[in-house]
Amino acid sequence: MVERGRTAAALDAWLVFEDEAGFSTTPPTARTWSRHGHTPVVRVRARSRRRLSIAALACYKPGEPSRLIYRPCPDARPDGRKSFSWKDYRDLIQTAHQQLGGPIVLVWDNLNTHLTAGICRYIAERDWLTVYQLPPYAPDLNPVEGIWSVLRRATTTNRAFADPHDLITAVRRGPRQLLQYRHDVLDGCLAGSGLVSTRP
Repeated sequence: MVERGRTAAALDAWLVFEDEAGFSTTPPTARTWSRHGHTPVVRVRARSRRRLSIAALACYKPGEPSRLIYRPCPDARPDGRKSFSWKDYRDLIQTAHQQLGGPIVLVWDNLNTHLTAGICRYIAERDWLTVYQLPPYAPDLNPVEGIWSVLRRATTTNRAFADPHDLITAVRRGPRQLLQYRHDVLDGCLAGSGLVSTRP
């Protein structure tokens, strides 16, 4: 990770971490308060197994407030695909470049979609984009994993969703309300990964 940080500094670039996660209408449960001897019960009316996938970029640069850029997976596709395609990742990276206004050093995992010919060609044709792969089985090195943990605790834990649309609304609203303008939370996720902070 030191090499990635040096590369970002040398290029005066944003250091950007990417990850994706899925959220289900079956809510995760956590500890809560209750009367002694009365186990809390979360009743779920919607038995749908509907899931929503979301990809996020945690963006860091010395002297700049940390940023979170995210995109839910499109709900309806002509080909029936339920996960992100390489074109979705391309569009997310392009959006980040436009919003950040500078070079990007992107760090992400070895998901097969990240290694397709299309995305590799896109990366090779952009002089403002440098990409590094995380080591296999190293989610603890990715600050976005911490963001998913915060988001689940704040927006979905112990919550009974009325229907799939309720889940989609909550997951789309969560990052915007909780993280997009909370730079301290984003910085905390970076610190939690054990990486050296890029803040001055």
